[in-house]
Amino acid sequence: MRKTAAILALATLLLSVAAFAQEDVKPSGKLTRVETRTVCMINEHAMGKDQIAIEIDGRTYYGCCEMCKKALAADETKRSAVDPVTGKKVDKATAVIAAQEDGRVFYFENEASLAKYNKQFEK
Repeated sequence: MRKTAAILALATLLLSVAAFAQEDVKPSGKLTRVETRTVCMINEHAMGKDQIAIEIDGRTYYGCCEMCKKALAADETKRSAVDPVTGKKVDKATAVIAAQEDGRVFYFENEASLAKYNKQFEK
């Protein structure tokens, strides 16, 4: 039992550190819109297939595993992000989500904000 608790505590710590490190990540290059249901909102990555749906207060969030599901349910801060164009806080369940070539996702408050970001890459 102690071993399981220790592993769970370590996994939670690693998820927290990874999320903290990703807060300062800025997009690089043109982004492509992705379907919300294909994004792990804890790992901030487009997974290419439908993820586990988590219903919270009438909104649907997505995670790739049970640990992500628990983190989204337990920590309200994991359910929001900052639009890289406007700097506004957005709810991940309602955001426009776009990914870099490597799968890293970013959340925008609307299509216009994503278009404004991508405009800098037009020739």
